[in-house]
Amino acid sequence: MGKKRIIKKTEEELLKEKEEVDAAVKKEVKTETAVRKGIKEGKIYISSSYNNTVITLTDLKGNALGWASAGQIGFKGTKKATPFAASKVAEAISQTVKKLGIEKVAVLVKGIGSGRESAIRSLAARGFDIVSITDLTPVPHNGCRPPKVRRV
Repeated sequence: MGKKRIIKKTEEELLKEKEEVDAAVKKEVKTETAVRKGIKEGKIYISSSYNNTVITLTDLKGNALGWASAGQIGFKGTKKATPFAASKVAEAISQTVKKLGIEKVAVLVKGIGSGRESAIRSLAARGFDIVSITDLTPVPHNGCRPPKVRRV
């Protein structure tokens, strides 16, 4: 079978691996500081498109504390855009909210996907004190410039 060779990592690879571990630890410390600070209020941004639903949890300043999407949970393809997937995403983010100890939540909805209402209903069913629900969907006020007239 021949000699068995032991692959030794170079210094560059070791440094790169150490940086990745440090970044992971730093991310963990960030969530722990949020718990230690005792954040009681937060904002939940629901971005619902035709293809996916993404929910982000932030503090009042806008610093992201956690996020979840239908793709992250395990839905693939067209199933990511369903209301059922959106409710599962809301359940996942509600666990993060409870872990951080946030009591009051302002919900901001953006997009035209089918998961908007089901995500809000799922959050409300979890027993959070929803302070406000705001729609941030961009609305075109005059649309694009039409193409020039075709001359034959």
